[in-house]
Amino acid sequence: MPSSPSDDELLALARQAAARAYSPYSKARVGCALLTTTGTVFTGCNVENASFGLTMCAERVALGAAVAAEGAGMRWTRAAVMAEGLEFPPCGACRQVLAELAADGARVIFIDQGTPVSLPMRDLLPAAFDGGRLP
Repeated sequence: MPSSPSDDELLALARQAAARAYSPYSKARVGCALLTTTGTVFTGCNVENASFGLTMCAERVALGAAVAAEGAGMRWTRAAVMAEGLEFPPCGACRQVLAELAADGARVIFIDQGTPVSLPMRDLLPAAFDGGRLP
């Protein structure tokens, strides 16, 4: 079995995905690299739309690709998010979607003040909505 990518390698894959973003409105090119429990990495980039509410964030694009490939039981263990020239963690909507499909102990990696940060998903969204069954 191949070795699992490091956090730095996942960030590099997220950066590569960001370069493919379609972001004519915000100019924010965002990429995500998602490692699933099978050891497979899926990437996604943001895809904007003139009707802003229809814009798809990089994290949700990567999650969609992972579910399409692995099925409803797909769970991720690490997700790296990178924006070209910007630093921020996933937005609130992406945090919720990430939380729903996270494996136990899943971590999110992003850049803050030039330094990679790795946070447990439960710390990034401590009271995620679960259909009425809050932890």
